[in-house]
Amino acid sequence: MEKQNWKFKLGLMLVIISTLIFALLLLLPFLDTTGKNKIVISTVIVIIGEVLFWCGGLLLGRQIIDKYKTYLNPKNWFNRQKKNGT
Repeated sequence: MEKQNWKFKLGLMLVIISTLIFALLLLLPFLDTTGKNKIVISTVIVIIGEVLFWCGGLLLGRQIIDKYKTYLNPKNWFNRQKKNGT
């Protein structure tokens, strides 16, 4: 159980860090640098964020990733959950 616990915590931490790295993209327009540098920086941010997200996802497991993908899918935002039997 302890082995699974540290994997879960590390996976969750990697997903959170990847989200924070993606948030850095919001600060990019305010940097005082050339457009070419902004393109390079944004590419690096996206690649690092994706790698960290998927590494965390592998540690968390498929069920948790699928659960959060349904939460983040815009098609599911306004659907009401049907109760059992209705």
